[in-house]
Amino acid sequence: MPVAIIDMGTNTFHLLIAELQGNGFQILHQESRAMKIGQGGISRGVLTEAACQRTLDGLAHFRRVADQYGVPPERIVATATSAVRSARNGPELVRDIAARTGIRVEVISGETEAEYIYLGVRAALPLGDAPSLIVDIGGGSVEFIIGNAGRIFWKRSFEIGAQRLLDEFVATDPVSPASVAALRQYLGGQLAPLTRAVGEYRPQTLVGSAGAFDTLVEIHYLRSGQEYHWAALHEAKTTEFHLPVAAFTAINRQLQTTGRAERLAIPGMLATRVDMIVVASCLIDFLIEQYGIPPADGFLRISSYALKEGVLQSVRERFSNKS
Repeated sequence: MPVAIIDMGTNTFHLLIAELQGNGFQILHQESRAMKIGQGGISRGVLTEAACQRTLDGLAHFRRVADQYGVPPERIVATATSAVRSARNGPELVRDIAARTGIRVEVISGETEAEYIYLGVRAALPLGDAPSLIVDIGGGSVEFIIGNAGRIFWKRSFEIGAQRLLDEFVATDPVSPASVAALRQYLGGQLAPLTRAVGEYRPQTLVGSAGAFDTLVEIHYLRSGQEYHWAALHEAKTTEFHLPVAAFTAINRQLQTTGRAERLAIPGMLATRVDMIVVASCLIDFLIEQYGIPPADGFLRISSYALKEGVLQSVRERFSNKS
């Protein structure tokens, strides 16, 4: 019997329906919806009425899809993250979701979110023995995990997601150099605990988890004339991609110096990410320069798996005797 995983991200909602098989899973259906539930309220600690309505409509649709695949309500696992957990009216929204759709949403902590992301990334690519710095940039929060194939050494969630940074630092289009400088200074202060952890555990590689990283690596493949290779990788359901630092640096420079219309015209750009990717790219650039990983002649590893696949890994034991 299949299970349905719903990831209620601040920017995007994801639905993954899969059949558990031994140590793996077979994906039956997956889809994403741009929800932007943090828009207009996340920086004030609320979810707007429009955001709540989009949430209810989106989850009602997901419930209908789950029903079509024969997923019973008790095998629908829905998680809400930064936007809902930080909103004063978040608990009310969770109650409304249950009443309208029958879906019981778990509002997870940032620590739990980081653990799920680690599990998802570990299922997508071999982490090996050396520590890696895993990064997941959401709309409301950013999770950092230092770990290898065997364990997590350090993890933390910071409420510095792309929607929050966009609200706080981007007042012009294109973003001004002064705003980028202010953002980098802010990140330096906010990420002091990460700086200490990197110094202690010395990760060797940077692994980006889905989201903005997916868009950046697709832009790289398309602009370097690898359209067919990109399509073939997706057809083969590849779960790890590489983004050379030099290619990222060129893309980041373009994102910082072009307006919204020009960014939308970039092959591989998604309309749902065209604004937030500016600050997400700034954050990635900051990490590379601050910590020297990966080196200038190296590459970022990109995992196409993230939180929802990690949740799927974690519920295996819960449902193994009921499948």
